[in-house]
Order: sequence, then structure tokens, then C-alpha cells
Amino acid sequence: MPAVTMKASEHLGVPEAELVASGAVWTAREIEQQPRTLQRTHELVSALHDRIQAFVAPIAGDARARVLLTGAGTSAYIGLCLAPLLDRRLAARIDAVPTTDIVSAPQLYLEPGQPLLLVSFGRSGNSPESLAAVELAESMVRDVRHLVVTCNAEGALCRIPVGSAMTLLLPEETHDASFAMTSSFSCMMYATLVALMPRGAMDTRIGAIARATERVIHEALPAVQELALHGYDRVAYLGSGLLQGLAREAALKLGELTNGAVATCFDSPLGFRHGPKTFVTDRTLVVVFVSNDPLTRRYDHDLLDELRRDRCAARIVEVTAQPRQETARDAIAVPDMAEADDVDLLWPYVAVAQTYAFHASRAMGLSPDNPNSQGTVNRVVQGVRLYPPTP
Repeated sequence: MPAVTMKASEHLGVPEAELVASGAVWTAREIEQQPRTLQRTHELVSALHDRIQAFVAPIAGDARARVLLTGAGTSAYIGLCLAPLLDRRLAARIDAVPTTDIVSAPQLYLEPGQPLLLVSFGRSGNSPESLAAVELAESMVRDVRHLVVTCNAEGALCRIPVGSAMTLLLPEETHDASFAMTSSFSCMMYATLVALMPRGAMDTRIGAIARATERVIHEALPAVQELALHGYDRVAYLGSGLLQGLAREAALKLGELTNGAVATCFDSPLGFRHGPKTFVTDRTLVVVFVSNDPLTRRYDHDLLDELRRDRCAARIVEVTAQPRQETARDAIAVPDMAEADDVDLLWPYVAVAQTYAFHASRAMGLSPDNPNSQGTVNRVVQGVRLYPPTP
């Protein structure tokens, strides 16, 4: 796939003046800035690592304790991507539970006698469910600490009046101005990985992650733009292991930026056969985030090959760090990551999904910075009524 040389006055292949005029400039900039903001996030969190570890260790290192990775919408999917890995690395039990679930059924997730670290993600830090989840944890759990990962210094999460809290405030530019979360998602996810992994675990990997993300944004641009112009009315995102959480975020991003005009679903490749495969029509694009793990990748390839034999989908694309020669025409290759762990693929893979959602939005004549002109959904959720928990 030939590289695309980006002009200084362009973002994601579109002249900046055109982006400004069409209400797309913030989304384009925020997708494109991720290699830089990931590097800045690494430097910031690495410098705080000892303090973070001292704060979280009493709970994260306790096999009787629990860590909840929580947020609403895209912020919740950070936890879905990271929880399976972190649960293997830390002594405490690690679960990803959205704030929307904690608030609506706190008795299912908050155990009074079990020590808890509540890791709260928030781009704005002002989502009502995020604030309510903190308050519920404080009122229901005897031993609770709060690690807040946010992009907004003015957000309410930065000022939570609790006894034991620490805030990781990310670089200002990660506080996305666009409706959809892009660099805020990637940087809060990366910050959490650095914060909870051993010191230096990502020092030799951040350079490769940032370079691969930058290269795939530019080099995959022609393929992504071509897919967007086809006007698929359904898109299924599939991923195994950590990449299933990413499939969910990719599906949400496309739904948001196309204002619901494209129907989306997500699943694992193995799970897709068990009913969800009926989603596929002759106007459906199927995108599979292919694992680097040898065993997992065999299952991913089996499903890809089966779908191609079925000849039901309009197009089947594999996003992969190990492209196969026989399917190269339908592959978006992430360069120089063939030996990477799956967790390192999260960032270049999500950049592909974000870029596709951006161009699909523009192809429909929408404004990616504010695709929902009706105001029925908002950058910070509105209309939430909160109720006291049942005694």
C-alpha cells in the first residue's frame, strides 16, 4: 500500500479550509494527533509512576480486593480492552463495569467488605453517572480508593470530595473538542496501562506503538477513503480477547459519527457464528481486528475465510499486523508490529476505525465534529435523573 504524504494544510487527506467549512476539523486533528499525544502521555505517567504505585498498591496488590475500571460510553470500553490483561498482572480481581451499570444496580457490583480501587475514566469528568458511581462507592464500601483518569482539569471528577483519591490529568490536547472521543480514548487507555503495569514495562514499546499508529493513519488512508465511499449500510466489527473491547468501541464510533445511519454490531469471531452472523447482508462490511497470538489468529482467519466462502457480505476486511498474501487486497496492514503483543495493537487498530468513521460521516454529508444536529445526544450526556439506592 503506497504511503500518502500529508500536506501541512491537510488533515486525514482533506484540506484544512474544507474541514473547517464542513465542521470536521476538530475530529480530524484529534485523530491525527494521537501518535504525539500518546508519547506525551507516556512521559507524564512515567514520571508519576512511583506515586501511582504507592497509591494503588494496598488494593491492587491484595488478592482479596477488587479493581473496577469504569466510565460511560467510550470511557467504559477502555476497561473492556484492558481488564483481561490487567487481571493477569495484578493480585486483585480486575473487572470492567460501566458507571451506567453501577448506578442502576450498585448492589451487584459494590461489596461493602471488599477493598475497592475505583478507576474512573472521563474525557470531561462531568458525566453524571461517573460522579454518582464515586458517591455510591464511598457510601457503600468501607475501604475504597479512587484513581481518576481524565482529560479535563475543570471537570467535576477532579474535585471529588473523598478521603482517598488520586487524579491523573492528561495533556490538555487530549480533551477532545469534537463530539466523539478519539485521542481521549486512546490516551486514557494508554495512561492506565502504564500506571498499573510495572515501572518501565512500556518504555521500549511506546515508540513502536506511536510510529505504527502514525504510519497506519497515513498509509491506510486510500483504502479507508475507498471503503467510506461505498456507502455500506451495516458494519460488523469483530475481535478476539482484548480486541473484542476494541470492536465495541469501533462500532460505537461509526454509529456516533454517522448519526446512526449505519447499523453496527460487534462480537468475537467465534461468537459471531452463534446467531449474530445473521446481521450480514449484501450491503454489509465486516471488519476483523486480527490477533497476533498464533492460536487466536487461527480462529480469526477461519471466520474470515468462512465469510468469504459464504459470499453474503459486500466486503470483508482484516486489520492486521501480519497480512496474508492471499487476502492482501482486503487487508489493512499495520506496519512493523508483527511481533507485538495484542495490547500494543489497540492503538493503531483503533486509529483505522476512527479514520473510517470520520470519512464515512463526511461521505454522508454530515459534520463529524457535531454529527447529531438534532441535539438528541450530546458531548456530555444530559437528561440523566439519579435516584438513591434501594435500602
